[in-house]
Amino acid sequence: MVRMKKQKNIALVAHDNRKKDLVEWVVKNKKKLAEHFLYGTGTTGNIIAKETNLPVRRYKSGPLGGDQQIGSRIIEKDIDFLVFFWDPLEAQPHDPDVKALLRIAVLYDIPVAMNVATADFMFSSKLMDQEYNRYIIDYGTRIKRKY
Repeated sequence: MVRMKKQKNIALVAHDNRKKDLVEWVVKNKKKLAEHFLYGTGTTGNIIAKETNLPVRRYKSGPLGGDQQIGSRIIEKDIDFLVFFWDPLEAQPHDPDVKALLRIAVLYDIPVAMNVATADFMFSSKLMDQEYNRYIIDYGTRIKRKY
């Protein structure tokens, strides 16, 4: 079990064709997001910080390993929530990294919003303002059975 605090650690990621959508969503939710710690991949984090004046801890750009860095923060239990507006119509040079990030988010029971509607529903949840226990499945026994 991992206990999420009231003040969440939220990763913000978007592919190039979705950055505008994410920035608009962040602007609309700026007041609520200001209550939490924000993280982002390089370009997305830079744009959000510039457009909103919100502090965003920035990692590398996605194609340069930023998605992997966010994934490692999830594994270390330093990210509680992922907002990832990805482009379903365009292949990315780092598609394997994207898949790995989404897989890690599922493994570690991280809420993931991949579009505006999902982000709106999740951020309007009363759980956003409360502590919350995430239950991480122990996949160790399953892995041992295979080998």
